[in-house]
Amino acid sequence: MDIYHAVTSDVKDIYDLVQIYAKKGIVLPRTYLSLYQHLQCLYVMKEDNKILGVAGLHVLGQDLAEIRSLVVSPDYAGKGIGRKLVNRIISDAPKLGISRVMSFTYETEFFKKCGFKIVAKETLPEKVWVDCMNCPKLDCCDEVAMIKYVG
Repeated sequence: MDIYHAVTSDVKDIYDLVQIYAKKGIVLPRTYLSLYQHLQCLYVMKEDNKILGVAGLHVLGQDLAEIRSLVVSPDYAGKGIGRKLVNRIISDAPKLGISRVMSFTYETEFFKKCGFKIVAKETLPEKVWVDCMNCPKLDCCDEVAMIKYVG
């Protein structure tokens, strides 16, 4: 199993994997267009050319980026794939000048194990102004804001 930057031929499989969790309300859905437009931000873990997991690193500001669309194939859940993807993102973030990596998540225990701490959403205005204003959950957001300082 290795982690790669996603390529255009990965998009359909990424879309299908994200949809599994979007339908359950665990992650926000992504369109094909969104995946293509943010392809350079996406990491995939593959084995025998099969995508086992995906995660995105989306820059939100001068020193802040977000982990988005972190999903693992249900057949491979619990095998450390999510943690490996997060660790890769954390190691790459400083190369972009990022010192803070955040996530809005329901999976607080997972992110705590990865070294993230819970913070108030108000401490992340870059996220609120970039994404939350257009989110269908704006007035009823129940995700937890978490952050890790890196670099």
